[in-house]
This record gives sequence, C-alpha cells and structure tokens, in this order.
Amino acid sequence: MQLRDNGMSRPSLRGATSNRWGKPPPREREPLYARIYAVVRLIPPGQVATYGQIAAIVGGCTPRMVGYAMAACLEDVPWQRVVNAQGKVSPRADHWGAEVQRQRLIEEGIEFDADHRIDLARVRWRGPDREWLIEHGYPLPEERGLPPNDEQRTLW
Repeated sequence: MQLRDNGMSRPSLRGATSNRWGKPPPREREPLYARIYAVVRLIPPGQVATYGQIAAIVGGCTPRMVGYAMAACLEDVPWQRVVNAQGKVSPRADHWGAEVQRQRLIEEGIEFDADHRIDLARVRWRGPDREWLIEHGYPLPEERGLPPNDEQRTLW
C-alpha cells in the first residue's frame, strides 16, 4: 500500500512553513494561491473585497477557490478583508474565525449594520490599477469580458 503525501514536509510560500493553523498550503495550489495572496495583500486597511471580485481579478479560479486560499493563508495576508458578495463575513467551520474576522475589520474602521452587513458601496476596494495588472501578468478586464478599468469599477 502506498501512502499519500500529506504535504506537511513541503515548503510553503515565501519561505514560510505554515499558515495560521500550522499547515502549509498544498503544493499544487501554490501558484494559484500565490496569485490570490498577491492581490489580497493590495487591499488597504478600511476597505474590503469580495471572494468573487478577487476571483475575477486573478482569473482562472472561482470565489470558492479564493475562500479555500484564505483559509490556508499565511499571517502576512490580510484575509479578514475578503468577504462574501452580500457584504457579510462568511461562517467558518471553527465558529470563532468569523468573529475574529469581524473584530479585525471593526479595528480597521469597517462598520457593520444591524444585519451584520458591510456597506460595500462605501468600502469596497476598487481593485489594482491597470499598470499593476500588466506588470504582474494578471488578465486585463477586457480579456475577461469586462469593460475597461474606468467602467469596470462601477460593476464592483
């Protein structure tokens, strides 16, 4: 019987050996996860992006894949700044992660309404500029069937 490699001995991104739960991301996801993390690191404090928005910027992935990447991310990735399309913090299997995310966002000045929603129209990140996308090899909006940057911003 051949044992499956659980990935625990593999090096993780940027020389780090583990995410916030002590486990490295699977090697087969590192290139995609690295691209997702590069975009998420651009989100400034006091702003948020949605899983779908990050997936659209990165290209070649789904909002769910972005969620998996956030669950496996390293401490230097501001994972708390990625929320669902309703402007809410998504529930977590561990039950405390959602509250940690909410508290971190509150500390950054993000406000929640009585329904635990964020006003995305007010605090949604506009995304990286065209020059950053070109410089880092990300698809341009028009390559993904979206309007160019100025018009695209109104879609998010």
